[in-house]
Amino acid sequence: MAQYEFGFIGTGHMGGALAKAAAKSIDPKRIILANRTPEKAARLAKELHCDCGGNEEAAAARFVVLGVKPQMMADMLRGIAPVLAARRDRFILVSMAAGLTMARISEMAGGDYPVIRITPNTPVEIGKGVILMDANDKVTDGEKDDFLRALDTAGKFDLVEERLFDAGGAVAGCGPAFAYMFIEALADGGVACGLPRAKALSYAADMLAGAAALAASGEKHPGTLKDDVCSPGGSTIVGVRTLEERAFRGAVMDAVIASFEKTRALGK
Repeated sequence: MAQYEFGFIGTGHMGGALAKAAAKSIDPKRIILANRTPEKAARLAKELHCDCGGNEEAAAARFVVLGVKPQMMADMLRGIAPVLAARRDRFILVSMAAGLTMARISEMAGGDYPVIRITPNTPVEIGKGVILMDANDKVTDGEKDDFLRALDTAGKFDLVEERLFDAGGAVAGCGPAFAYMFIEALADGGVACGLPRAKALSYAADMLAGAAALAASGEKHPGTLKDDVCSPGGSTIVGVRTLEERAFRGAVMDAVIASFEKTRALGK
């Protein structure tokens, strides 16, 4: 049995957020953190009351979470490949790298290993994440359940076929950036109309959260919900017309498609 349940290699925004989620569900002393900048891992380890070490030590955990950028993955895996090859206990590689398939991760790691692939988004920091997940046939149902239980506080997991990851990531993974831009733009508009900055930001963020919750309820199509706000000859329909004149929906669709295509390119 591995000393550590989770070994995080990479403690950036996403890796760090997932480590925080894991520390809420399992004994922090069963978590080890590693990072290219050791001081960063040490600071987070102190906060979470878990251990920190090097990549090789993290690679000895049961779930080895590979929290590095796609372009850095090959070098990192090359470095821990001897540790993985020497192991005789059961372990699972967990990748969150955009564009890299589970088969590619195994190839880079130098073995036919069990792999879980996830695509999380930044709201995992507050337990509101949307996380796409798939696993290869080397991962057992029990291991999937253990992984999901350990990261339950990160947000909502959706078990989806890997072939949909690039498209799903362009919406759920890249989407928060687009949403933050929209919130900022709404607030800027409010400030231009005389609202104090703090109130404008609060109104925009709270409005978007409420509108998203209503849309997520599934009771009405988003188009119908939009129509419900637009009174004949009212203020909202004039704003909607302005957005249509500026190709708002087309621009958003283009942004998702551009992100999707970039993700595909990262995997080549």
